[in-house]
Amino acid sequence: MDVTDPSVSSDAGVVCPSCERAAAEGDAFCEYCGAELAPAVVSDASPGFVPQCPACSVDPSIPQPVAVTADGYCESCGRKVPAGRDHVELDLGMVAGVTDRGLRHPRNEDAMALAIAETRAGPAVVAVVCDGVSSSPRPDEASLTAAQAAVRVLLDAVRMGDDIEEASHDAVQEAAAALNALVGSAGAPSTTFVSAVIESAAITVCWLGDSRAYWLAAAESRRLTADDSLAQEMVESGLMGEAEAMASPQAHVITRWLGADIAEPEPHLARFEPPGPGVLLICSDGLWNYLPDAEDLASLTLPGALTDQVGTAGTLLKFALDAGGMDNITVVLVPVPLTTPRSTLG
Repeated sequence: MDVTDPSVSSDAGVVCPSCERAAAEGDAFCEYCGAELAPAVVSDASPGFVPQCPACSVDPSIPQPVAVTADGYCESCGRKVPAGRDHVELDLGMVAGVTDRGLRHPRNEDAMALAIAETRAGPAVVAVVCDGVSSSPRPDEASLTAAQAAVRVLLDAVRMGDDIEEASHDAVQEAAAALNALVGSAGAPSTTFVSAVIESAAITVCWLGDSRAYWLAAAESRRLTADDSLAQEMVESGLMGEAEAMASPQAHVITRWLGADIAEPEPHLARFEPPGPGVLLICSDGLWNYLPDAEDLASLTLPGALTDQVGTAGTLLKFALDAGGMDNITVVLVPVPLTTPRSTLG
């Protein structure tokens, strides 16, 4: 599945995706019909997606259509049927990402949301990655709901020129409120959360849990987030080294998350000013489990991600799958400095 930027046209400039009339560069909404010109995109299933068994749907000996159960299994052969979110690629030119079910999980409980905006200071990118907590109910819905709610708040703030750190905190609160609507008798849906707003001068990162943001550059690479996990606490207290802590049974027990069971989520905030060209990587632990070091990630990511985010995201996904694919995998890449988005429609 590939989602492209609806506002970019190779010949006609900016065109309204609703009424198809020309719009001015930098406008957020169409002056004729009011439609949003460059809305955020999320890793949801395509509209009208109907799951089909890949084996039985092409077997002439099996009467069609073949039903798929509510939990995603073919009623004819019993195979697990790929869902609409099993593999999603998003490409907005200045930012691209991929999310994948991996090899061992029955569904993809990761989600991502991406957006771009033109501001007086130049282009800006918004990215959100969430990893549903598998031990909570409806983790796939939790991650998608949180990503959708947060990206809207951040995109509006960027367009209005609001304080991004304050908006990042507001985005977490809005995502938490959205998760409250998912609460049922089974308990509180929960997810990790990491957002980034990339502007001309700085990157603002906000997070809870163990999804990560990295700065990758030829000169120096570094991790921008610190995990909310027992492993991180053991490392910081000096009880274990990082390798030993990550190999322990408590490695992925998170100590902070976004969920309907948290009345007042307290996210971390960090502001980073890139010293030169590089790439912002945002990912779930399905990738960094296998390659946690920033310099090692840079060796796989650079220089490809500077010009080909989609292909490089695929390279990182393949690496994680080849390493075992034990978890869902999400990778988002943003080359810095930001440049005018290339067309993805031609």
